[in-house]
Amino acid sequence: MGQEGEPIRLTAWVRGRVQGVGFRWWTRARGLELGLTGAATNLDDGRVEVVAEGSRESCERLLGHLRSGETPGRVDSVVERWAPPGGSFDGFVER
Repeated sequence: MGQEGEPIRLTAWVRGRVQGVGFRWWTRARGLELGLTGAATNLDDGRVEVVAEGSRESCERLLGHLRSGETPGRVDSVVERWAPPGGSFDGFVER
């Protein structure tokens, strides 16, 4: 899974002060810059779920951005999961 050049799905759950601070918009912009499709969604427990599909390299770069300390708000932790792509996204959206 996730051989070089094959699409992959990254799901990342971001905990911290990440709602109401422009975090989803910022994440969408980074995803689009990297050529990814996906979504950034506020969860009821205060986390943001980021789902991105594209090349492994681009997904890893997005993960690096999420962990960079340069996001809006404050990221305390990021938990990631890798899976085959679902192909269900058109563009990168905020939810």
